[in-house]
Amino acid sequence: MILVKITNSTEVVASRTHKLFAKVTPEKIDENWVEAEVIKQMSSDLASFGLKGEISIVKGIEVEEGTLVTKKGFAVRKRQQF
Repeated sequence: MILVKITNSTEVVASRTHKLFAKVTPEKIDENWVEAEVIKQMSSDLASFGLKGEISIVKGIEVEEGTLVTKKGFAVRKRQQF
């Protein structure tokens, strides 16, 4: 399993849209948009490589000092097969 944490969603949205738009959108919306775009692209790239599997957007987990920690509200928000 591979875990990817994106930490600059707002900056990515600002670079892809008008900077004013990025300033007025909540950070959570930026995160959701970037995550959705990333799994679309990753699914396409992995499938073109001949791999089959699934990518999930999961909320409520963190890696702290090498330990996977689940937080209150842990949920799988989206799944995409490739």
